[in-house]
Amino acid sequence: MKLLKLLVIGGGAREHALAWKLLRSPGNVKVFVAPGNAGTSLEDGLENLPITAIPELVDFAKKESIAFTIVGPEAPLADGIVDAFRAAGQKILGPTRQAARLETSKDFAKSFMQRHGIPTAAYATFTSASEAHDYLNEKGAPIVIKADGLAGGKGVVVASTLDEAHAAVDKMMTEEQLGGAGARVVIEEFLEGEEVSFIVMADGRHVLPLATSQDHKRLKDGDQGPITGGMGAYSPAPAVTPALHAKIMREVIHAAMNGMDQEGEPYTGFLYAGLMIMPNGAIKVLEFNCRMGDPETEAIMFRLKSNFVTLVEHTVNGTLDKVEAEWDRRAALSVVMAAHGYPGSPRKGDVIHGLPNPTPTETSETPEADFYVFHAGTALGSEHGKEIVTAGGRVLCVTVLGDSVKIAQRRAYEIAEQIRFDGCQMRHDIGHWAINHHRR
Repeated sequence: MKLLKLLVIGGGAREHALAWKLLRSPGNVKVFVAPGNAGTSLEDGLENLPITAIPELVDFAKKESIAFTIVGPEAPLADGIVDAFRAAGQKILGPTRQAARLETSKDFAKSFMQRHGIPTAAYATFTSASEAHDYLNEKGAPIVIKADGLAGGKGVVVASTLDEAHAAVDKMMTEEQLGGAGARVVIEEFLEGEEVSFIVMADGRHVLPLATSQDHKRLKDGDQGPITGGMGAYSPAPAVTPALHAKIMREVIHAAMNGMDQEGEPYTGFLYAGLMIMPNGAIKVLEFNCRMGDPETEAIMFRLKSNFVTLVEHTVNGTLDKVEAEWDRRAALSVVMAAHGYPGSPRKGDVIHGLPNPTPTETSETPEADFYVFHAGTALGSEHGKEIVTAGGRVLCVTVLGDSVKIAQRRAYEIAEQIRFDGCQMRHDIGHWAINHHRR
């Protein structure tokens, strides 16, 4: 059987989960992960590729006859990796640099939504710190301050007091702690409700909705502490009823796709809408991301029963209307284990103990286990490459299937508590929104 070679760009748990799912598609599959992490380096069928420069990635894809490439993180999209691959005749899943402005510029995204009638919070954009401060004094708190550009998950501050709001503006605009990303800021009205993640695959004309999910952005239990890249997630999100699903597709997803098409930039790749479901049932878009969420990807991929290779092939070939996705009826829940000092200054080099062995590739004789530990910020240590050490902020993501969110939650923490490294941080209430939803 011919070997199908695939490439995943990135090195986090999202990319580990995407590569893991591709590898479990029927057929003879090999997946390269660039640059990958310790988890992807140790798994049979996956191979790390120590390349991040776009021209070198293009050359590799051509030389190795890569069937298609999936882009995980936002930075390569902002750098035009999709444009470069397409110019070289290589198939790649992701939006062009121009289309990726939906994520790479908060101001562009807000004005785009305004132009195309997509519901979102009221806002104003500033390039002057003094004008931003005046606006804050006029509007009061709570209020939301966002850096316009990419800031690695550190560009949003939900300020409960005016002092916090003014400090956020100073940090971004005056002290330039986020570099160029904070030279322009978007200030939004504060919205209350329940946040959900709604992700689709798009081929420029058609969309395929993926399973709904819900992320936990705050560092600590009870949704307290600083905003992070995500401390855990679960799928499905019970807050998204069938009626609400149809409303989101109509008012947000199709409106965005049509809007991008009208502006001459048909949207391809993953499109992520971070949504606030208001108490009255209205929906508002908090943000667009131009890639899969993390840790939502881990939960979504764990529930996907369809051949992921087939879904991606239809997406890059523009035939997404010819396929549907099938989902495991069970819930998936992911718990992130983060390094000491995250999200500010995560410590690296702590040895990780108690990791379970990777499960084998799924076959008819070997049914898939009900859990998997995806690697994010990990690296191989110096002791003959056998030690695995922390190498980033979010270190591991324990993902579990269960007959309910509560059952999956209990199982996930049973596994997570067997894994140890100094300074480990994790929440102990991932899934609380869903569990409380069922009690209402």
